[in-house]
Amino acid sequence: MSIVSSICEVRGIGLHSGVTTTVKILPTDPGRGRYFVRVDLPDAPEIPAHVDNVSQTTLSTELSVRGAAVRTVEHLLAALTALDIQDARIEIDGAELPLLDGSARVWVEALMRSSTKAFPVDLATSGAIETPIWIGDKDLFVAALPSPVLRFTYGIDFDVAPIGNQWHSWQPGKDDFATQIAPARTFGLAHQIEQLRSAGLIKGGTLENALVCDENQWLNPPLRFPNEPSRHKLLDLIGDLSLLGKLPLAHFIAYKASHQLHVRLAKRLHEMGY
Repeated sequence: MSIVSSICEVRGIGLHSGVTTTVKILPTDPGRGRYFVRVDLPDAPEIPAHVDNVSQTTLSTELSVRGAAVRTVEHLLAALTALDIQDARIEIDGAELPLLDGSARVWVEALMRSSTKAFPVDLATSGAIETPIWIGDKDLFVAALPSPVLRFTYGIDFDVAPIGNQWHSWQPGKDDFATQIAPARTFGLAHQIEQLRSAGLIKGGTLENALVCDENQWLNPPLRFPNEPSRHKLLDLIGDLSLLGKLPLAHFIAYKASHQLHVRLAKRLHEMGY
């Protein structure tokens, strides 16, 4: 297990709020888990990074406890999980984490400078999945399958040529998260931008922090990987499943899924005692 040994500080603009916040990741007591602290609110309420505290999954994952909320937590949580940092106090002076460049790369680089362990690492797991667990909605699904190794596989299928059908798979300890998954950026479709903004979303989204394409081409190339979108969705899946604490030993597979389906699987696993 890795340990945050010094203060890690990152500042940036939130994807949906468009508000700049500062995040400080600090050491905490062993066994305390990962938890957020809204230092801008009276009494600095704590929000444990646990699946029971998920309050919203619209284009990001939000956690809340007794009215105190923190949004777009998935990229940082994925970074903490992939670096096997089980305990961390995450102080934030606002309601949404910074999007940064749209990936988890900045989080990983900052955490690696502040941690005590060499990377990549094999992740500590809880009990092994013994029977397949599926959460589906029409042709969308996310599953946890019995496996001798921890592995994540993600497939997406969009009816626009720049994305199309693509897959990616990642195995902790074998494939380097810092270079193969963390740099993958969030992405969107140009024709949806105005609709989302009119709904009060992606106020902080720009061509500097998200990949955007129309039906024929990317508007802000180059991509960091040919299948960067599927790698980013895998990043989101890791972040959402991290809300279990330690992950069960399983092969997690998702296809055309969403934060909502990711969290539904996490809740099912939690109900089953994982």
